[in-house]
Amino acid sequence: MLHELGYSNVRDYRAGLADWVESGAPTESVAEAALQPDQAGAVFAGPPLSISPDGEIGRGPARVSRMRRFDNSVLDLVQQRSTLQLFLIWIGTILLSGFAYWLGARIGAHGLVEAGHPVGADLNGFGSALYFSFVTATSIGYGDIVPVGGARVIAVAEAIAALLIFGAVVAKFVSHRQEVLVSEIHRVTFEERLDRVQTNLHMVISELLSIAAMCESPHAPLNRIRARLESATLLFQGELRTTHDLLYQPRLMVEEGVLASILAALSSAMSVLSDLLANLPPEFSRSQPLDISLQNIARLAEDICGECVPHTYTPRLVFWMDRIQATARCIK
Repeated sequence: MLHELGYSNVRDYRAGLADWVESGAPTESVAEAALQPDQAGAVFAGPPLSISPDGEIGRGPARVSRMRRFDNSVLDLVQQRSTLQLFLIWIGTILLSGFAYWLGARIGAHGLVEAGHPVGADLNGFGSALYFSFVTATSIGYGDIVPVGGARVIAVAEAIAALLIFGAVVAKFVSHRQEVLVSEIHRVTFEERLDRVQTNLHMVISELLSIAAMCESPHAPLNRIRARLESATLLFQGELRTTHDLLYQPRLMVEEGVLASILAALSSAMSVLSDLLANLPPEFSRSQPLDISLQNIARLAEDICGECVPHTYTPRLVFWMDRIQATARCIK
């Protein structure tokens, strides 16, 4: 085929790469190619690994933006203000601009013209200046009063500032509604998650009791016991981690009755698991996944106690926490 394509210096190596190496032809591996020096003489090893804030290499952000990010200080400042504060700033901008128009008339630089005559510096002129300022800020622009001279610059600046601030006010109203909806969705989801935790803990207890009954039989199926115990401890570990987060995160508020029910079920599951581990058949050998799950369960449970958690709970909850920690010391 190569001859048909026009190549003349062609040799046949029936054994492929082995014949090529045997003939003394040069070879180059991928690793060697990656370490070949570049034109400047430096060995190319790729860019250095990024380092995360905690000092761990290779844990930095995966995406690197090549565009300069816009300074968000102004946006953060707007975000920190309430809707009422933004509305008052909008009103203040209108009043300040109206005072600037009237002040120009006071110093002789009449910047507003109404019906062909300059707006005066008296009380009526001040009212006309405020009226023009409100009309400009709301982008109505009736045209009965027009700016001239330097007042045009103030009018343009006022229009831009007022539109931006009013847009922020409208965005605040919309975001508040969205926050209410998101909060409601979060509440419903959170309650469903709490119900699922209680259900899963009761499933874990039932599964551990079933495994304990299997261990009492004369010819206990060790493989089935190991598989079911691995599955139960893995599920138990996940629900225990969720309960751990409930107790340690300050923003998660749970009713005492619900949390007491979860802790009571958790304590029961810990006791059943401890008894099961103590009564496993002598020939039963733990697998590595089972050992890892048990270690995680013991570690998480030891962090649950009245003095360990960073918040103050009722005596009933502290009682269940202390029982969970005491049972955790029996899990080996």
